[in-house]
Amino acid sequence: MDRTRRFSRPPGPLSPPPRLLAALIAGVVAAGGLVASAQTAHAADTELARNGGFEAGLDGWSCTAGSGTAVSSPVHGGAKALQATPAGGDNAQCAQSVTVQPNSTYTLSSWVRGSYVYLGASGTGTTDVSTWTQSAPSWQQLTTTFKTGASTTSVTIYTHGWYGTGAYYADDVSLLGPGGDPVQLPAVPTGLTAGSATSSSITLNWAASSGATGYRVYQGGTQVATTSGTSATVTGLAASTAYTFQVSATNTAGESAKSAAVTASTTSGGGNPGGGGLPAHALVGYLHASFANGSGYTRMADVPDSWDVIDLAFGEPTSVTSGDIRFTPCPVSECPGVESTADFKAAIKAKQAAGKKVLISIGGQNGQVQLTTTAARDTFVASVSKIIDEYGLDGLDVDFEGHSLSLNTGDTDFRNPTTPVVVNLISALKTLKAKYGAKFVLTMAPETFFVQMGYQYYGSGPWGGQDPRCGAYLPVIHALRDDLTLLHVQDYNSGSIMGLDNQYHSMGGADFHIAMTDMLLTGFPVAGDSSRMFPALRPDQVAIGLPASTNAGNGYTAPAEVTKALNCLTKNADCGSYRTHGSWPGLRGLMTWSVNWDRFNGGEFARNFDAYPWS
Repeated sequence: MDRTRRFSRPPGPLSPPPRLLAALIAGVVAAGGLVASAQTAHAADTELARNGGFEAGLDGWSCTAGSGTAVSSPVHGGAKALQATPAGGDNAQCAQSVTVQPNSTYTLSSWVRGSYVYLGASGTGTTDVSTWTQSAPSWQQLTTTFKTGASTTSVTIYTHGWYGTGAYYADDVSLLGPGGDPVQLPAVPTGLTAGSATSSSITLNWAASSGATGYRVYQGGTQVATTSGTSATVTGLAASTAYTFQVSATNTAGESAKSAAVTASTTSGGGNPGGGGLPAHALVGYLHASFANGSGYTRMADVPDSWDVIDLAFGEPTSVTSGDIRFTPCPVSECPGVESTADFKAAIKAKQAAGKKVLISIGGQNGQVQLTTTAARDTFVASVSKIIDEYGLDGLDVDFEGHSLSLNTGDTDFRNPTTPVVVNLISALKTLKAKYGAKFVLTMAPETFFVQMGYQYYGSGPWGGQDPRCGAYLPVIHALRDDLTLLHVQDYNSGSIMGLDNQYHSMGGADFHIAMTDMLLTGFPVAGDSSRMFPALRPDQVAIGLPASTNAGNGYTAPAEVTKALNCLTKNADCGSYRTHGSWPGLRGLMTWSVNWDRFNGGEFARNFDAYPWS
């Protein structure tokens, strides 16, 4: 969050990349493939592509967003060909996993028709390859070669089109090279049963499937988990609710059919395992405590009773990598009428006596924090503890922005991060939680770029993300999900973001908040890879972040639209074009930047929250 107007940062880098630029980049990457000629396979080479002529429909192939189908015309050979149509933010990629041998050379080819048609292979263990044609009004063959790495036993071959273009066609896809007997699909899992349940989770068990190397767990038809074992615990569920589950088995040949379904219910439960003692529905606001801007200074004692969580903005680092955090109340020279430190502390105690929680928020737009070393981590813990103890605060809000969190190339598993700034932050927060115990309130306010964008991007870089910050909060959120009181992603200054419907949603309307929040409550594949499924959060852990007024941020949402978003998410009513994957009456509430801007705007944001009929 910004010390000035929240829209001061240009939203451009957070918007979808321009189509033309992306196409040019793709063309440069694939240029070598354009001049490659078909190579004759060696005598020992084997055809490894399964159903490359699509005579068996899409058997063996998986197409994104349901974009592919087998058609009888036009075809290059046989009776069928693939037709795939990009739509919205989807490029109509159709792919299959193929078993290969290490340190071996393979030739990939396909006949294609259409505009901007791509053919490629990923996961080669060496250099992934692709080739493309800008325009093929009649059938044209694309060919490329690659060598597998020393330990590579499986690669993914694919075709795709480009965003916003028409349908493309592919036929006679071929992968020639050393291979053995084709891998068969694993058997359908049997014996699926529901085990122990809590108010927010259900454990599932099933028998091992012949030929399986992994399993996918589905909740109501939506994949929610992957595992290599024969059990899984599905989390992020609502209390006293029935859910239906199925399991499929996977290996390099693909995915089996889903098992017979089993239905189980969560317990009634209650409370918030993450701590905090918040009301069932809470209003969170940032208080400009260390600086002044056009919104004016608000004394702690003058914060309206509507606010359940008050985040002191900001504790800031003495340097980017020191880990040393300091909080200094706004000086009288900058904030005329500021209370004394003694009065400030007394007002905090009064708010707490009234049931409110007061936190120190670390970071903001200008407060970049990078815990690059364990020494910085330890300094962070000590200095934040000192602030909490001195002012008698209830916990910590993590508002890291900018380049505070970025992922190193190769850091591809949010469950086991390796980037030091991420690993050290997780360790520091766990240490603080352990020090203060169940009463400790831990909240996070990342931008959508750091969370939901982890679903949108794929390609090169971390998660396949096109920016090292893309989805960089995901390992932190996942590691702290049992300790996290609230996640309130900033649904503003974001540009357009892709939802689980594979469509882009724009800020400022109910659909944007519905789509972004549905992702958190449903879970989503990281970088479009269903094997890396980010689990859902509990509804009581999630609040929607919005600017309090047009002055406070780019993406202001009118009260009527906020009400529509809450109606859709909590009551499955007033939903627009985006259809949620459930309804969550236990959604915790709203967060806003800021208390000051809301007071400047006559208290409109808080009034709308107070008037909302949650039940």
